Amino acid sequence: MTDLPSHLRVTSEAYDAVAVLYADLVRDSLAALPLDRSVLAAFADLTRAAGAGPVAELGCGPGYVTAHLRDLDLDVFGVDLSPAMIGLAREAYPDLRFEVGSMDALDVADGELGGIVSWYSVVHTPPHEIPSYFAEFRRVLAPGGILALAFFEAEGGPVTPFDHKVTTAYRWPVDGLARLAREAGFVEVGRMLREPLAEERFRRGHLLMRAQEQSESPDIRVRESERKYAR
Repeated sequence: MTDLPSHLRVTSEAYDAVAVLYADLVRDSLAALPLDRSVLAAFADLTRAAGAGPVAELGCGPGYVTAHLRDLDLDVFGVDLSPAMIGLAREAYPDLRFEVGSMDALDVADGELGGIVSWYSVVHTPPHEIPSYFAEFRRVLAPGGILALAFFEAEGGPVTPFDHKVTTAYRWPVDGLARLAREAGFVEVGRMLREPLAEERFRRGHLLMRAQEQSESPDIRVRESERKYAR
């Protein structure tokens, strides 16, 4: 990939530099995270029920979540900005497809995907760029397709940058990220917040969103979401 915007080039180079160490660190991490696994299981159930097409894990890193989704009986492939990460993913999981690419400009046809998993993969994106990422996710998802987001939650505060061990990342208020997804054409299905483990610094946020059907009114879906979380 050439002529990347500066924030993408910085992220790619930073992950290339730590790829082997990072892969060793996260390879078995889901085993100790039952709540996180429950979000992925719900995503898999919803995606299979929709029956709308294959699944992409965007920002797949060394491929461990992609492999987990495969084990949940999904037709899945991975995309990542870092060539070093993709090389490690292909080596670890040769039965799966992994591609170098940027999730803001996917080599995927409109409406081709039945699901997208973005597992802590938009956390390095400058906040003003997030709407364009969500627009791209919506473009490639079929109506009714499912989006799963995992991110560092701002715990009631504003969007906040922090010193992620690889490169600068951002913590997001769950309501703020959900609002941007709604504006891009998604309907919220559910959310999960969990407190940090002993070795973690921040609360973790998870959103399940569904690509809006043409028959759904944006005004109705916003009112329903606001009423749900006002209880």
